[in-house]
Amino acid sequence: MNAIDLLKDQHQEVKGLFEQFEHADDDQEKLVIFQELADNLAAHATIEEKLFYPAAYAKKTKELLTEAVEEHLAMKRILADLLVMMPNHENFDAKIKVLKEQVEHHVEEEEGELFAAARKELGPEQLDGLGAQMSELFEKEMEGEPSEAVPEQTFKAAPLR
Repeated sequence: MNAIDLLKDQHQEVKGLFEQFEHADDDQEKLVIFQELADNLAAHATIEEKLFYPAAYAKKTKELLTEAVEEHLAMKRILADLLVMMPNHENFDAKIKVLKEQVEHHVEEEEGELFAAARKELGPEQLDGLGAQMSELFEKEMEGEPSEAVPEQTFKAAPLR
């Protein structure tokens, strides 16, 4: 699977987790869904920051990528807050809603602008090879609890190079 298709599939999975959260019946179910969501977001951000963004970095994509890592930083800060809260906290659902809005905005920009620019910078073979690397790193990240590393990543945006 090429890198862009992989990222789009992961975007859809995260969208589905947000929908599951919204329909959860109790705090325990919300907690389980949130943990899966947090781990998926953390692992997804890792593969973008370590592999996709550096590969797509070019004069035409620099501005989009700089904004993308800042959006990741904002997302990680909300995740870090949520990771120390329980679903029965009065602000938990509100923070999830803000997180969802942040992620939706980020996905819209990636799928609407960045991916088209990245396709121009990277050929099909490079996208396929990158997709394989990203898939492998994502699976490795998901073997643990990638969201545990998020609080350490809230001080500055990830480097692009």
